[in-house]
This record gives sequence, structure tokens and C-alpha cells, in this order.
Amino acid sequence: AGMRFFLQYVGCFFAFLSTGFLIASTWTDCWMVNADDSLEVSTKCRGLWWECVTNVFDGIQTCDEYDSIFAEHPVKLVLTRAMMITADILAGFGFLFLILGLDCVKFLPDEPLIKLRICLVSGVMLLIAGLPGITGSVWYAIDVYVERSSLVFHNVFLGIQYKFGWSCWLGMAGSLGCFLSGALLTCCMYLFRETSSGRLHSAYSLRKGYSSAGTIVTNVHLPSSQTATAKMYAVDTRV
Repeated sequence: AGMRFFLQYVGCFFAFLSTGFLIASTWTDCWMVNADDSLEVSTKCRGLWWECVTNVFDGIQTCDEYDSIFAEHPVKLVLTRAMMITADILAGFGFLFLILGLDCVKFLPDEPLIKLRICLVSGVMLLIAGLPGITGSVWYAIDVYVERSSLVFHNVFLGIQYKFGWSCWLGMAGSLGCFLSGALLTCCMYLFRETSSGRLHSAYSLRKGYSSAGTIVTNVHLPSSQTATAKMYAVDTRV
């Protein structure tokens, strides 16, 4: 029981951090940051929804939102948005299910197997959430790196060149955390589920054996004369 509690709390901790990292990476503005900051007086960051410029000297930041989501955008931006939002939703629901499955939460306290199944469902959802999260963030980072490398290879200088920023790193970290917490909840909790099922089945069989044995012993030790008298009494009372 102590190891099960420990695994639940560790999985809950990583699930909380992973969900927070994924949501923060989706809605922050530093997926791409200018790599030539030594030549600039401002830091430029691009996110999935807007682009911000911060003055190096006074720290004033101005942000410009992109066009409507129905406008034409690069494929990289659209797919990354879709995958990160999907990861956010799955990780959020997985974390909520995990909260309900914790033993310290007074939800279905008399149904330990159902709570274990809830933890299993939560682990599966977190594992699935890690797939679009890691795909979107790594693909975005690789695309930025390839774009920059191609410009450098062809000696093209556009005034500003980008590299992937801390928002992209948050997306990667959140996805890896989802994989870790999901693995803890699915693999380890499945073992505890098998153990708990075996214990409940053994207890039920033992209780059933005791009740059957008691019935047999009662019938064996019951005198035949007493049984006949009881039958006659039952007939008389019916009459």
C-alpha cells in the first residue's frame, strides 16, 4: 500500500508539472527568439499566437497579434497550434482523472479497484497527450533549425535570424513529463490492480468455502429424528 501511494503521488506531481508546462508553452510568445541579439537593441520573440519585441535598455515590450485563426498561416504554425492544444486538453483531463483516483481523495472510498482503473485511464490519457506535444514542439524546433541552417548555408542575411526559444523547451519538457507520469500510472498501477484483484478473489473464495462448510456440517450433525419432527411440525402448523 505504501508503494502504491508513493507511485500515485509521484505520478500526480509529474502530471501537474507536465500539464502546466504544456499550457504555458502553448500560450507564451517565445517559440522563436532572435539569435543575433549582439547586433540588436531589442529581443524579438515569436509565439504561436503573437510576436513580441522587448527593448534591451528600458525593458518596454510591445506585442503584435497574428491575423485571425481563419486567415492563411504557415503549415508549421497551424499544425503546431493543433497538436499543442490537443496535448493540453488530454493532459488536463488526465490530471483531473488522476486526482479522482488518488487514495487520499474521498471519491468511491469503498471501491479500490475502480479507483485503480481511474488511475490507469489517467495514465493512458497522459501517454496519449505526450505524443502530439512532443511531435509539435520537436517538429517546430527542427523546422526553425533547418530554416536557419539553409540561410547560413546560402549566405543569406535577412537582418534577423531565429532559433527556438524557451517556450519550445517547455513543450518538450511537458511532453516528456507526460510520458513519465503515464508510464508510472499504467505499468506500475497495473501490477497493483492484478494483486488487488487476486486478493479480493481469494477472500471471496475463502468466504464462500467457509459458508459451504458450515452448511454441510450443520446438515451432517442434524439428527434424523429431529428432522422428521420438524417436518411434522411444519405440516401441523400449515393445517
